[in-house]
Amino acid sequence: MTENDLKRLEYNEYLSLVCANGSAEDIYQIITTLDRRFMAGLAYYMGVRRMGAGAIRVGSGIPELQWDTIKKIKPTALITVPSFMLPLIRFAKQHGIDVNSSGIKKAICIGEPIRTPDFSYSVLAEKILSEWNVELYSTYASTEMQTAFTECNAFNGGHHHPELLIVEVLDENGNQVVNGEAGEVVVTTLGVEGVPLVRYKTGDVCHYFSDPCKCGRQTIRLGPVIGRKKQMIKYKGTTLYPQAFFDILGRFDDISNYVVVASTNSTGTDEIKILVASKNTDPEFEKELVDHIKAKLRVAPKLEFTANEKIEALQNKNSMGRKVMRFVDERRG
Repeated sequence: MTENDLKRLEYNEYLSLVCANGSAEDIYQIITTLDRRFMAGLAYYMGVRRMGAGAIRVGSGIPELQWDTIKKIKPTALITVPSFMLPLIRFAKQHGIDVNSSGIKKAICIGEPIRTPDFSYSVLAEKILSEWNVELYSTYASTEMQTAFTECNAFNGGHHHPELLIVEVLDENGNQVVNGEAGEVVVTTLGVEGVPLVRYKTGDVCHYFSDPCKCGRQTIRLGPVIGRKKQMIKYKGTTLYPQAFFDILGRFDDISNYVVVASTNSTGTDEIKILVASKNTDPEFEKELVDHIKAKLRVAPKLEFTANEKIEALQNKNSMGRKVMRFVDERRG
């Protein structure tokens, strides 16, 4: 990144934070790494400073350190991977901390979806909000485009910054989709000097919205990422993305871990098997799981109860870094 690229990155995140109801009166606790080549941590730190707000660089993990910092410095907002808010809640319960008296008003959520394609809350968001009265702002970004799409208070899609990026959302034939339809996000970066991109295919599939937002902004919006284009599964005539399974399995408290495995069967078509670690392995519970998946997705994949160690070994083998691996693609080609 050139010096101008860094200034552009700062400006991008400043716009995003303002969009998410941020102001110079806020103090942001940044619960993401600023090292390990992770651009987002750097972007958020610079954006917070550009806005004139306070920035606490705590880094990822260690709930005790996070709560110690919250109690001492009284931040008003968190910048975090949303799933980490669950360990924060558990630690608070174990140590008599009232999360709703902490002064935290909002969380900028990165790296994981907190909304479904219809903008309702995901299972993860519902679990957070059942315990913690905060506003959750969804974001979508990538290192390649050096730009973020962030929700406003209308919570109906991440806003585009047209001075930073040309955005197309294309169907299978390379045509721009219409308002409300889903397609692959394709970007052309404006102002990037180090690694400029022209019609870069992100592989992310999102819904595209061109109607004016309730907040008054006229820019286009992108809905939550439905899935990666290369992860699309054609199973028994139905098009599916792994996230659809995640949203369902996450609703069952008895399930401690799971992984969705896609493979190619003897006829050359896609096959799905879900490996589940659960304290309840009764046939009735298995039937309940399968029936629930079938009711939501119209198909019934193979389900196998197994030891958590087996699932973790599969996840670790296919892990790409910071996120828990929930989908393993073993398909030919």
